[in-house]
Parts: sequence; structure tokens; C-alpha cells
Amino acid sequence: VQLVESGGGLVQAGGSLRLSCAASGLTFSSYVMGWFRQAPGKERAFVARISWCGGRTYSADSVKGRFTISRDNAKNTVYLQMNSLKPEDTAVYYCAADPRLGAYDYNYWGQGTQVTVSS
Repeated sequence: VQLVESGGGLVQAGGSLRLSCAASGLTFSSYVMGWFRQAPGKERAFVARISWCGGRTYSADSVKGRFTISRDNAKNTVYLQMNSLKPEDTAVYYCAADPRLGAYDYNYWGQGTQVTVSS
């Protein structure tokens, strides 16, 4: 199984980025997909998740109304649209896959992509 994130970078506060995570080696539609982030000196934190067919999403309070998770099962890809970015959103962002909805210990993880928001 391989999860490969892309789309990170440097952006000014108030700007937008769209992260992508391409999955291979698994039956993508059988997995709940999640995004997590880890800021320097902090523990990894949940950002958002999306159910197998995309009908249910859930986001952390800190990103609600600004970030949107979506998926394209035909492309084996999950996305994270991030708008109105703030400096506190700076972190390494990871995608993860698990067959269970609501899991904290996801089975598979990507290598991460850096997002830096300047003030």
C-alpha cells in the first residue's frame, strides 16, 4: 500500500491550497480516508475524514468552514481543499487510510507534505 501526498507549499495567510493523496495497492473505495497534521513541537492532530463513498465527512472544529475533504474513487485520490489559511495551519499534512469509520489508529499513512502559511 502506498499513499502519496502532494500540493503542499508556502502560502500567505488568507490564501488557499489543495492537497492531494494518491493511493495504490488497496481497494480504495473500501477505505475511509483521513487527513492529519503535525506542527513543530506538537502531536499529530486529526483534520478531517471522509467515508468510503464520500457521503459522510467530519472535520476538526479548528478547520470547519475553511477546509473541505473530498474523494474521487475513480482516481483513487482524496483531496483537502484549504481556504482562508492561517499561520497556525502550518504543519506537515498526512493522509491516512483505514477500513473503519472513526478509527484513530489508521492502518496506512503517507509520508506527508509540508504546508507553511506566512503572516
